Amino acid sequence: MASPALTFVRRLCWRSPCGARPTQAVCVPAIHLHMTAATMQVSQKDFQKAQEQLKLLKKDPGNETKLKLYGLFKQATEGPCNAPKPGMLDFVKKAKWDAWNSLGNLSQDDARQKYAELVSSLVSAESASQKKEASPEEGRHDGYETLIVTTKNNITKIMFNRPDRKNAINHQMYREIIKALEEAGKNDSTIAVITGNGDYYSSGNDLNNFTNVQPGEMEKMAKDGAVLLKEFVGHFIDFPKPLIAVVNGPAIGICVTVLALCDLVYASDRATFHSPFSQLGQSPEGCSSYLFPKIMGLAKASEMLLFNKKLTAAEACAQGLVTEVFPDSSFQKEVWARLEAYASLPKNSLAVSKQLLRVNIHNNCAVLKCLCLGPAGCEHFHEGNVIDL
Repeated sequence: MASPALTFVRRLCWRSPCGARPTQAVCVPAIHLHMTAATMQVSQKDFQKAQEQLKLLKKDPGNETKLKLYGLFKQATEGPCNAPKPGMLDFVKKAKWDAWNSLGNLSQDDARQKYAELVSSLVSAESASQKKEASPEEGRHDGYETLIVTTKNNITKIMFNRPDRKNAINHQMYREIIKALEEAGKNDSTIAVITGNGDYYSSGNDLNNFTNVQPGEMEKMAKDGAVLLKEFVGHFIDFPKPLIAVVNGPAIGICVTVLALCDLVYASDRATFHSPFSQLGQSPEGCSSYLFPKIMGLAKASEMLLFNKKLTAAEACAQGLVTEVFPDSSFQKEVWARLEAYASLPKNSLAVSKQLLRVNIHNNCAVLKCLCLGPAGCEHFHEGNVIDL
């Protein structure tokens, strides 16, 4: 019995009873079928090669990417999700099931191809990162592991550099940001710029900051965290030069609240701004409870800080948190051209003018450094209101 594919081709080549000449296109399906078979062979070969390449990666690609890889692997080897849905409390299995189930009816060939492409992008990114580390950028400062700090053309750039963790801030990164701000405030640069490496500006606090804490150590952890956070926010308040945030992607938590302490905030149109404090059982920090109502009004500030509203870049700009929004396709080019122009202005004039503009903030400096911790930070700590580090 002829295969369905062969029957399909024969039907296309059938002549009508009148002897009409078939069109030239009738032979194309046979070629197409041959190409599809070849593509399937290449896809299977690439899929196997990708599995080997994945084992050679030195850096953890992060949970989100690992879930994508898991889902694509299951789809490529078993087809659409056929496993029962795990219970809501089984977080790991539920996350894996969701990753697989989200692929729907994606074919196994396409899943193999997407898996191979994703692994290839991870390998390329790691290779590029290694080359960059081997050839340090001009003007790069030594002594940083979680940041890339450079000074060039009168601009000190402080770049969050944990792209595999979406630039989440761990304790080491907090201390390195403090160090970088101290250096930038004293060196010969005219302005300082804070930005993120990769798709995210910063996803906020690294949750590993809170893991492996014993019940009896909770109060000490909170007090130590309060000291670190107060010093961190204090360096934003006291920074003597124009400080500009270049928000290249989503921003969450502490990296949103301290934007109010920057002099300018430029954002890509794909950036978002989210401060989910009450959702996490915590209170606003980084002086946001004082500055956000002043910037955007009490009602809008409450929507963000109390009810966890995530703002688009356009909404954040309309409410005064962001200075200007740029198309993502031209974001870096447009923003850095503007920053280089700012850096050519007289340094002392900019520094003195900033102090005049911010005199009211500095007059309330003691209050602000207390507010940076939230209400629990001034005198005491209590259960359910641990500082968001």
